[in-house]
Amino acid sequence: MITDYVFTSQSVTEGHPDRLCDTISDAIVDAYLRQDPTSRITAECALSKNVLFLAARYASDGVVDIPEIARSIIKEVGYRPRDFNADDCTVVTSLIEQSKTAREINFSTDDDDEIDRITVSHQTTVFGYACRHTPDLMPLPITMANRLARQLSQVHRYDKIDYLSPDCTTQVGVEFVDNIPKRIDSMTLIIGCDCPDEPPAFETIEEDLRHHVINPVFHDALIKPDNLTRILINPNGPFMRSGPAAHSGMTGRKTDSDTYGSYARHCGWALSGKGPSRIDRVGAYAARYAAKNVVAAGLAEQCEVQLSYTIGFPGPVSVYLTTKGTGIIDDREIRKRLLRFFDFRLGAIVKEFQLRELTRLNDGVFYRTLPVNGHFGADGLPLPWEKTDKSDLIAD
Repeated sequence: MITDYVFTSQSVTEGHPDRLCDTISDAIVDAYLRQDPTSRITAECALSKNVLFLAARYASDGVVDIPEIARSIIKEVGYRPRDFNADDCTVVTSLIEQSKTAREINFSTDDDDEIDRITVSHQTTVFGYACRHTPDLMPLPITMANRLARQLSQVHRYDKIDYLSPDCTTQVGVEFVDNIPKRIDSMTLIIGCDCPDEPPAFETIEEDLRHHVINPVFHDALIKPDNLTRILINPNGPFMRSGPAAHSGMTGRKTDSDTYGSYARHCGWALSGKGPSRIDRVGAYAARYAAKNVVAAGLAEQCEVQLSYTIGFPGPVSVYLTTKGTGIIDDREIRKRLLRFFDFRLGAIVKEFQLRELTRLNDGVFYRTLPVNGHFGADGLPLPWEKTDKSDLIAD
């Protein structure tokens, strides 16, 4: 097994068309849950030059102007009108209203038999992962790539670099020795230039990005760039066209940066745009919660949890766990402890994490914050699946 290597993860800013589609989809989820926490909603979005496509299936007592929500999110991102005009773009919708079932599902019940009657409606296999690279127990490459992307978005929003486009990508390579992150091997920043005439000189772009983006991100980092770190900024030159004018976007195409930056396995299904009753979303949160508590308990240096669900069953048909040889006790014993203290049934996950109430509990905005900040290990967000409150239970 190779233990010395470089691993690279990538991320994108809020103005990247794929990420923007994720945010729009989750903003629609929030909008329904604000009005009716019992809403069932699935929303998807696609963007191209001057065209916005929205598809949604919903069952709700709420009334939501889906196209207007999409337009408002796009305006916040701040494209130039020639790259995308939210007011004048063509909007194509496929909106299907579904009737609620006669017996409303009670996700708040404490009755075990009632929870058992809440079955999943989709077949899926989800993964959760945690490791000791960072304080929030996430892989270091994706953590730093996401932080650079968030910093670029903040710099654009507050006009610290006046020519910066909202559509940028980041990439961070970390050198590992004996499977432990030791140094930053490389980082790449690809930015769009939002200027009407000639782009700034390369030296100006490099100085601005180092001062406003790279230095703030790595100021308090445990591992910082060194003299040998390769810092690549627009190797092919400035991008004068960005956003949907340059490339299209679609919900669910950035699942690697949503999760673990491909350092660990993840489900191929999109996380965004799905309400709390969708097991392919909430199951991924439950798997992360379990894996993180295993590592936080000191039982292993890293842990991966796999949950497989079948239509018509309340919980997983299989639960697999591996610590990849880093466990201080046998993996089978750790799995036994998980099954004793974690309830992976759909109804139990929704109830424990308050997934239908989180939007209201956070002033009406919760799910739309996840695509930009990352669904796991996001700094400062009140994510219930990031808690380590069961680590003491499984440690003994």
